[in-house]
Amino acid sequence: LAYANVQLMPDPTIPSAETGTRHRTAERVAKQTGALVISISQQRSTISVYIGQTRYQLDAVPEVLAKTNQALATLETYRQRLEQVLTRLTALEFQNAVVLDDVLVVLQRAEMTTRMAAEIQRDCIELGAEGRLIRMQLTELIGDVPAERAAVVLDYHVDGEGAKAQLALEALHALPYRQLLEFERLAALLGYPRDVNPLDHSVSPRGFRVLSHIPRLPDQIVKRVVGDMDGLESILRASQRDLEAISGVGAVRAREIREGLRRLQEHNLVDRYLQL
Repeated sequence: LAYANVQLMPDPTIPSAETGTRHRTAERVAKQTGALVISISQQRSTISVYIGQTRYQLDAVPEVLAKTNQALATLETYRQRLEQVLTRLTALEFQNAVVLDDVLVVLQRAEMTTRMAAEIQRDCIELGAEGRLIRMQLTELIGDVPAERAAVVLDYHVDGEGAKAQLALEALHALPYRQLLEFERLAALLGYPRDVNPLDHSVSPRGFRVLSHIPRLPDQIVKRVVGDMDGLESILRASQRDLEAISGVGAVRAREIREGLRRLQEHNLVDRYLQL
């Protein structure tokens, strides 16, 4: 604009709640064109962003940094609690002693952790280059939480892997916070009746989550193993020959699966001991 030596002249009949000339023009241009418009006020030390009917005023960098660091501390607490319930769930899966309550606790914690990470990610966008270190910490903290959440749904959804499981994941993400605290609502997302008692209802995992922790085991092989075997307990009891009989597995992968499951059980025992 400075190079062209012109001014923006939007339609003056477009309604605007802004009082300053610069901000009023920016709002009208955004509404008229649908483009992203940035208005900077040197006098008030503010930056406002307009797009369509939406207006957003950027906060000062020190304020956003303070808020984001506090959110990171909260996220770290959420992640620690999630690790505890995941370790417990893994132990119960190897013992075939899972009840629905154990699954719902993991789903609830994983979703809360994911939502907190999404809020921090939005703050990082606002911080720009100032948020580089925070983005690194966020990546380290969130890790494979989304994948773990998805695997839990695949393991325990009543209808198994498929469109309904994907819809359950989307519905979980869309749940208001208050409903996320209601286990009856979470159970319904997995296809269980609302009147089921999560503390008494035994469930068995299909094996998606545990098998996904075995290094270098492709997702396609995980799906074939789960599809051919009758749940995680059946996979744990399977012999070398049983696993080799599954299409695409073969002798080498069958041995890797058996060894991987054995190591996962040992690591889980160590993790539970360290949490005591």
